[in-house]
This record gives sequence, structure tokens and C-alpha cells, in this order.
Amino acid sequence: MALGTLLALTTACGGDGGSDDDKKGGGSGGDKNAPSQAVLTLAPKDGAADVATRGALKVAVAKGTLTSVKVADSKGRKVAGKISADGRSWTPSTHLGTATEYTVDAVAKDADGRQAARHATFTTLSPKNTFTGFFTPEDGSTVGVGMPVSLRFSRGITDPAAVEKAVSVTAEPAVPLEGHWFGNDRLDIRPEKYWAPGTKVTVKLALDGVEGRPGVYGTQRKTVRFTIGRGQVSVVDAKAKTMTVKRNGKVVKTIPITSGAPGTETYNGQMVISEKHEVTRMNGATVGFGGEYDIKDVPHAMRLSTSGTFIHGNYWAGASTFGSVNASHGCVGLQDVRGGGDNGSPGAWFFKNSILGDVVVVKNSNDSTIQPENGLNGWNMSWQEWKAG
Repeated sequence: MALGTLLALTTACGGDGGSDDDKKGGGSGGDKNAPSQAVLTLAPKDGAADVATRGALKVAVAKGTLTSVKVADSKGRKVAGKISADGRSWTPSTHLGTATEYTVDAVAKDADGRQAARHATFTTLSPKNTFTGFFTPEDGSTVGVGMPVSLRFSRGITDPAAVEKAVSVTAEPAVPLEGHWFGNDRLDIRPEKYWAPGTKVTVKLALDGVEGRPGVYGTQRKTVRFTIGRGQVSVVDAKAKTMTVKRNGKVVKTIPITSGAPGTETYNGQMVISEKHEVTRMNGATVGFGGEYDIKDVPHAMRLSTSGTFIHGNYWAGASTFGSVNASHGCVGLQDVRGGGDNGSPGAWFFKNSILGDVVVVKNSNDSTIQPENGLNGWNMSWQEWKAG
């Protein structure tokens, strides 16, 4: 009887009779010292070279979930990415740079919380063909309220969505911005209305690694900042032959002008000053007028269109011309003297008081409205047309 009781007690204390080693592996917690069941897969493989800048980088896990993925280049710049909702994969949210070594460090855990980790390095391709984006305005400049961000590419772009994704333009104070393509080599970005004076604009170009067309990659990483100055908009009335200069909505000066003569009228529309020259040469042969004129020292010239429309000083017409006769080949002329400089003339005054990005509006001319792509003149499109492009 005592022996039987002893045996019963021994069995009760021993449970199911399993060994201590068996008990370590039992239960839902599992053995914390056992290898993780999570299986990490990294692409491209460790040591890979000539890797594509988009679509090649992937991290996945089987029998577990990702807890951390870190990708960075040799300078420590991190690649942004996102772990999927189910925790099984990670993909970058941007493209990679060209000719760059990257490291990948991924960590996952299995159902019992045991971690697995993988490390890899790889190098992206070095492109044989590249493109560059030339930007307007210049970094650090102060410009007028009509200045768009204008990017001109050295090669025609066949994947505009990829390029747009790599271009960031922000404003402070914030305002909605939209881009519009003119052809396949120019992207302009602007708000619906003129910028507010004092706005600070930041342009970030992350074009390095963007495949703008098959086999042609961008190589730029650039940040450009500029400030919007005072708000100056000048209205040229071709019929009245005057120009009213308004700054921040207030008239500061009214100037007599001469605009395009019959047959060579000045374009109507909103035009943005894109260049300033204290003195420049104007040759009719370069804009389709043959040998009709070749003036080697035009003073105080400011470009309004790519096709050759300027607002400039004029010393060769008589003083009585301004305000009474339209006599130019399409430009807007202001009375001036030869040689440029700060000579007190209307041409000199307007040159001194204008900056790149200021707006000159021409109305009541017997010509059509200027085409938006002819200069920095996208303001001649409705907002709906602009966004559609």
C-alpha cells in the first residue's frame, strides 16, 4: 500500500514523464535559443554590380514579419521605403542613384519572436548616356511674382512621370503648385496665380538615377532656393501707347511707349522678364526681318519672349514718337539715350526698377496672344489647361 502510494506520487510529480530537454521545447513560446524560422531574401544579391536604379531592390521574408529595413549609400544617405501591411516585404519609395554602393540591413522575427538578420552590399550601374536639367531661376536669387520654375532637359524625356516624381517644389507660405510640359524637354511649375511677394521657394532635383528615356539617366542632386520680391506688374496699352507700372497693386509710374507698327504688332498677353542687358545688339536677321535693322547698342533691354520680343530703351526715334506712334518691329520701346547706364531716361528708370520675373502685360494690340511656351509665359493658359499638361 505504501509502495503504491509512492508510485502514484512520483507519477504525479513527473507530469507526463518527459525529460527536462523535452520541456524546454514545449509550449507556444518555443525555445528562445533555437534558430529563427524567419527566412529573409534580399535582392539584389550580396556583391551584385551594375544594378538597375529602379525595380531591382527588394526585401522579403517567409515564415515571419519584417521589423526593420535600413538601406543607405556610402555617404550615409538613407533610402526611404515602406514595409507592407502584412509585414512580408519592403520596397523603396524612390529610385536609387547611379554608380553608387548601397548597404542593406534587414531584420525579421518569426512567430515566437526570434530574430533573423541579413546584410548585403551592391553597386548600381554607371550609365553611358545621361541627361541634365537646366533650371530657372538661379539659386539664391530674388525674382518677380511671375517667375515660374522652369526646367529644360538636355535630352527629350519619354518617362515624364518618373522625372516629375524626382522634382519637388515647395513654397513658404504653402500654395498649390502644378507642372506643365512644353514638348518633351521642358517642365514649368507654377501656382494658379502670381506668387505672393515674400514667398520662399525651394526646388529639389533628385534626378540622379532617373531613367528619363530608355538607357538615358539623370545624374543631378541639387537644391535651389529663391525668394519672390515685391509684386511688380506693368501694363502696356498699345492703343493708348502708355505703360502703367504697378507695384504691390499701386501705380508708381506711367510711361509713354511705342509698340509694334502695323504689320509687326506686339503680342498681347502676360509676359515675364527672363533676361536683362544694359546694352545689347539687335539684328533683324535673327528674328526673320532680314536686313531691316541691325542696332549694335540697344540700351536697357529686357527679354519678354524666346522669339525676340523685348521691352527696351530707344534712342534712335524722336521724342515725339513715344506716346503717339507705334513704330517698332514688335518690341515695346521706351525713350532713352545711347550707351545705357543710369541716365535718368524712362528706359533707364524701368531697367533699374525691374527684376527677372516681373510681369509685363500687353493689351489692345492688333496681334494674337503670345503662345505660353514662347518665353516664360505660361500665365497665358487657364489653370485647367495648365494642369492638364
